[in-house]
Amino acid sequence: MRRRRTTPLTAAALALPLAIGLAASPAWAAPAAVPADKPRVLSSWTQTGASSYNAWHAARQNQSAWRAYKFDWSTDLCTSSPDNPFGFPFQKSCARHDFGYRNYKAAGSFPANKARLDNAFHADMKRVCAAYSGARKVSCTGTAWTYYQAVVRFGSVIGIEGRAAGR
Repeated sequence: MRRRRTTPLTAAALALPLAIGLAASPAWAAPAAVPADKPRVLSSWTQTGASSYNAWHAARQNQSAWRAYKFDWSTDLCTSSPDNPFGFPFQKSCARHDFGYRNYKAAGSFPANKARLDNAFHADMKRVCAAYSGARKVSCTGTAWTYYQAVVRFGSVIGIEGRAAGR
């Protein structure tokens, strides 16, 4: 029996159906690329204004719509501080702060954005405090200032490593 020689052309002809089958198979498809506007979206959700906070909050309520962006939505809220100190509901402010820290660290651009993230955190807490009056408002803004000073001084050191997903 005579052995047939495989030529490069024959090998290519045999490999073509296999290559087409693999390319069409979702199991072998390359992962979808993250949208190119991810840095712009991240920036728009981490500004100091109320509209930035509201846009982030709406997106957080509908995270599945933003799945392609691969944002890290995990939070430990106010880390080792109370989430509602003296009854002031700062947990959403802390969650947005975590969002900014985690996503800018993942993007490798945290140092350039830390001050803005901390300022947005303070602005978010001051908006919470705006709902109060008199001594209660003074107490709230003082507590917000204390939380702000803590993240300015220690925010890049604590909080991100001990994350608790789903909070």
